[in-house]
Amino acid sequence: MTQPHRSILVVAHARRDDTVDAAEHVIEELRAAGAQPVLSPDDAVELSAVRPSLAGIARLGIDVDVADVELAIVLGGDGTILRAAELVRDGTAPVLGINMGHVGFLAEIERDDMDDAVRRVIARDYRVEERLALDVRVKDSADAVMYETWALNEATVEKASRERMLEVVIEIDGRPLSSFGCDGVVVSTPTGSTAYNFSAGGPVIWPTVEAISVVPLSAHALFAKPLVVGPEHAVAIEVLERTNGVGILWCDGRRSHELPPGARVVVRRSERPVRLARLHPAAFTDRLVRKFQLPVIGWRGPTAAIGAGYTDADFAP
Repeated sequence: MTQPHRSILVVAHARRDDTVDAAEHVIEELRAAGAQPVLSPDDAVELSAVRPSLAGIARLGIDVDVADVELAIVLGGDGTILRAAELVRDGTAPVLGINMGHVGFLAEIERDDMDDAVRRVIARDYRVEERLALDVRVKDSADAVMYETWALNEATVEKASRERMLEVVIEIDGRPLSSFGCDGVVVSTPTGSTAYNFSAGGPVIWPTVEAISVVPLSAHALFAKPLVVGPEHAVAIEVLERTNGVGILWCDGRRSHELPPGARVVVRRSERPVRLARLHPAAFTDRLVRKFQLPVIGWRGPTAAIGAGYTDADFAP
């Protein structure tokens, strides 16, 4: 028997008919199970405009406090999941992604398994995985904090003008490492290592590895290779005074702030991880192969059953 007034956030956008259909279906299933579906105010307006049956649903921050949200069900791709993580950032609700997009690397399941996912959410039959997040501060030339935010995937310092190069110096734990002209610098978490970091030539980092990746973009320098540092280290990118123009900070491609010459972007591990709900204990290797459609034809593998992994005997002399 389900408990009344269990608040489940549903995150979707109204730009695709199949997503609207899925949102309506999930909301009906939640109601039938005795749970209270919740929408963000923006989603409530947009979804009810195209589907009147979705009007009158409880709104996050107005009718339901974020602290009272049990879980967020996300219908969409990675961008929608990042938006959901932002919506529940001030609470403790984990995020469960149902892929309605293309790659959907952060999503837990595909749309065909949507009904099973809702049933398991109602039954609380899922585990919660905590992912390293980043705290990001922008300081001016007098070291005063101008802006603060966070990131799940990455914080990126980029040039604001296409025709101008950004002059930066990278700093680790308060010590300068190297200065150069570039298009920007990507500072990524393991979760974001398969996103912008990956496209920029950075390493794929297993989610179980606590690390921060630093990848210069089109740097004019001899020493401008990707770096991987431990999560206890602070990474800073300073926009040098000689920069002709301004830079811009982007976090998860959603939050931005202008960076004038002399600005410093300081990135460090957040004390508050992002919580993802998981239904299946799939290996990260399998997720990589499936999402990137990697070729594995010809793989023989261990003599034990596939999926059993290796034992000490596999490495015996």
